[in-house]
Amino acid sequence: MVRQTATHGITRRHFLKATAATATGAWAFSIVPSTIFGATAPSERVSIGMIGVGNMGSSNLKGFMGNPGFQVVAVCDVDRFYRDSAIKAAKLTDKDGYNDFRELLAHKDVDAVCVSTPDHWHAIPTIAAAKAGKDIYCEKPLSLTIAEGRAMVAAAKRYGRVLQTGSMQRSDARFLQACELVRNGHIGDVKQVFVDIPGNNKDNPLDWKEEPVPDGFDYNFWMGQAPQAPYTKMRCHYTFRFILDYSGGQMTNWGAHYLDIAQWGLGTDDTGPVKIKGKGEFPKAGLFTTALKADITYTYANGAQLILHQEKGGNTKFVGTKGSVSVNRDRIETDPVSLAEYKTSPDEIHLIRSVDHKKNFLECIKNRQNPICHAEVGHRSASLCHLGNVSMLLNHELNWDPVKEKFVNDPEADAMISRNMRAPWTL
Repeated sequence: MVRQTATHGITRRHFLKATAATATGAWAFSIVPSTIFGATAPSERVSIGMIGVGNMGSSNLKGFMGNPGFQVVAVCDVDRFYRDSAIKAAKLTDKDGYNDFRELLAHKDVDAVCVSTPDHWHAIPTIAAAKAGKDIYCEKPLSLTIAEGRAMVAAAKRYGRVLQTGSMQRSDARFLQACELVRNGHIGDVKQVFVDIPGNNKDNPLDWKEEPVPDGFDYNFWMGQAPQAPYTKMRCHYTFRFILDYSGGQMTNWGAHYLDIAQWGLGTDDTGPVKIKGKGEFPKAGLFTTALKADITYTYANGAQLILHQEKGGNTKFVGTKGSVSVNRDRIETDPVSLAEYKTSPDEIHLIRSVDHKKNFLECIKNRQNPICHAEVGHRSASLCHLGNVSMLLNHELNWDPVKEKFVNDPEADAMISRNMRAPWTL
């Protein structure tokens, strides 16, 4: 049986902090008693700090609190309302709640962190956490830019950290089944992959006005690396995702899920397309700036095409020379129909199996293996989203070198691989 795993080293749970202090990119191996793996006593749990506890951060907080292998020991949010709510939910004291993530990273008991901030605040805390010797669960999309993603991958590797990207569809049996069918050739050679993602689910504020910053909300810190901008409620919290300064719209929201499955099924987790041609419809006025609709064709070196359409739904469909597999969060459909009942045989490719994304993160903290959606995977899937946005914004076909992670003879596109950061923030 071919099993898709990659081991780093194995370190004791008790020595997490010590290994962080000496990590240099080489991995130390040791034997971990099995009793440690099964322990749920407070002294044996992984102590986690939550960076960002609004919206998805609130959901992640509940998820980690519900896993007996973790204990939440600190929370951080620049909005006092969310911070205080999380302190109460986790039964912590005020001294364990922080406005500044750097103070949380200095918390002596924190072994790992969960980063659930807006997209423009993923890279800086993640890299800082890696330097501080913390393992990281970072929400999708992993990055705001391609350059940020590569820096996050490099930091996780350099400091020997486990990094799980929150693309939790990989921990769903439907998506695993679909991708194993494709990877084992049951639909023949894959010629096309069709990805559908939803359109915007919030109305664009056309007549927005500057508003007073709410008491207890550190808005300057919230803006972080992004350009200075007047405060309005719709700029922040959930709707940040529809403003290009902070996110990439539904491309990086739902695209980071369903394009990730396309990459998994294609077996391209460590690479990407060579051509991207995108056409998008963008707001002509108002606060929001991300694409309202999108049509993007990605072409891989083997000729396979990945075609994304943003308007409605959520789905990934693989079409091959002998059939097709279509999958989403509700169902899997195959042609021929009988494929839906097929069970992967022992001598076929078996992808990493995870039944719970946070449990997989916990297991990998303990055994130092790569989690199911490790840094390189998360980076490459986010890169597809970023490449699509660049193509739509420039409105021309792009030639991409997935090894060098540079555009071919296109300085205008190369300039969009990274962004300037507002002082004092840097990678």
